[in-house]
Amino acid sequence: METDKMIQADRFAQLILDMSTLLLSSGAHCGRINRNVQRFADTWHFKTDLFISFTGISVTVVDMNNRENKATINRQATTHGVHYGILTEISLLSWKAYDEKMSIDEVEKQLSDIHHTPRHNKWLIRIGIGFACASLCILAGGDWINGSIAFVAATVGLIVRQQVIGWRFNAMIAILLSAFVTTMISGMDMLYHIGQSPEKTIATSVLFLIPGVPLINSVIDLFEGYLPTALARGAFGGFVLLCIAVGMSLSISLIGVSNF
Repeated sequence: METDKMIQADRFAQLILDMSTLLLSSGAHCGRINRNVQRFADTWHFKTDLFISFTGISVTVVDMNNRENKATINRQATTHGVHYGILTEISLLSWKAYDEKMSIDEVEKQLSDIHHTPRHNKWLIRIGIGFACASLCILAGGDWINGSIAFVAATVGLIVRQQVIGWRFNAMIAILLSAFVTTMISGMDMLYHIGQSPEKTIATSVLFLIPGVPLINSVIDLFEGYLPTALARGAFGGFVLLCIAVGMSLSISLIGVSNF
């Protein structure tokens, strides 16, 4: 088993970057990333300095037992999504490493396993999103017909978004197209006055596209003093909202709804 003095700084820095970029791309805010990194640093007596941006992370590590053993490395984080399973597993691993004084070999192996943490079944997510938007439609004042149409619109819209992203198109294009298709389907309710409150169908069926996690993380980062990342997350969330608005506007104009 490797002792603290035998851990090379560049190896520890690579581990930190692997973990922190995984956290960043899974929906963690900057404070959470720093806390997890600090637990690993305390475990093996390293001093770490992180610079976290929206697109990547730079880290400098210094061995407190041998200050000549130091390294500075950076890495890009290309995707931004939400995977709370990964956030939880890494947090548990950081506490386990700190409490049990795990070796870096063990941590690297377990972190590699965390990379393959499965997501929920796609169809389970699609149906769940459909029911969520249908429920919001009914809570907003729509009837069961409005809710049913919102269910279909949201489910199909999510399928479109996932498929376009699967084809490796830009995420904003996927959101715009998803908003367009979702509004086209929900707009049929308003065009033909199928339900009691068709306007509620249009308003609620696109809510699954709202970038809640980036906007919440933006506020958290702002309060915790990570200003550049907070502004970047806020701008990202604002642009997502713009893409939703453009997709909805194009669809509403195309089907001829003028009183929405």
